[in-house]
Amino acid sequence: MTANPILLQKKYARVIECFAKQQGLSLDEALRLFYHSEVYQLMRDGVSDMHCMSDLYLAEELRLEYQMKE
Repeated sequence: MTANPILLQKKYARVIECFAKQQGLSLDEALRLFYHSEVYQLMRDGVSDMHCMSDLYLAEELRLEYQMKE
């Protein structure tokens, strides 16, 4: 299932903001991490309807992804 591109961009913005707040990051740093993440790739490609998950869930997935890389 593919999402409306405009709605998907708004979803990205909300997830990035939530991730930045959770991790105490600047929006620029959170944006950089998001666009280089597997979470972004899955959302963009419509895999498993990731874009349908809550903003909080996706921010947590980002946190876990980068925690695993450390």
